Amino acid sequence: MSPAPKAKRARTEVNITRIRPAGEREQVVTLTGGSGAYRRKPCGPCPWVVENAGDFPAEAFVHSAGTAHDLSTHRFACHESGVGNPATCAGFLLRGADHNLAVRLDRMHGRIQNDVQEDGRALFEGYREMAIAHGVDPDHPALKECR
Repeated sequence: MSPAPKAKRARTEVNITRIRPAGEREQVVTLTGGSGAYRRKPCGPCPWVVENAGDFPAEAFVHSAGTAHDLSTHRFACHESGVGNPATCAGFLLRGADHNLAVRLDRMHGRIQNDVQEDGRALFEGYREMAIAHGVDPDHPALKECR
């Protein structure tokens, strides 16, 4: 069966709904809107890349854990895209989004194609493994429902 034709998503205004500190200078921003963009390959400092373990504060992964819960409607965004032009993280799409409802619907409707590729670097197998490698306690309640 051929893939669904790529559906265009109209760009909507980006609205910041929540900002949480995560480390000395870092923060996790929750937003709505945007164009529905996604990365095709993991960026250089992608937290899903094994060699980048520990480069981000553990608290960021505690805040973002809900993106890896069954039927989540929140996506794990690429930190390099910023809040002005948000994009879903390629590492997340490759290893952490199988149970994410928003991503599953985007794939079903052709808004996310099968064009996301690895770049030869090892990736964590799932959100839980990645978060623990970045310093989240394996018993932290935020990870309880993560895949």
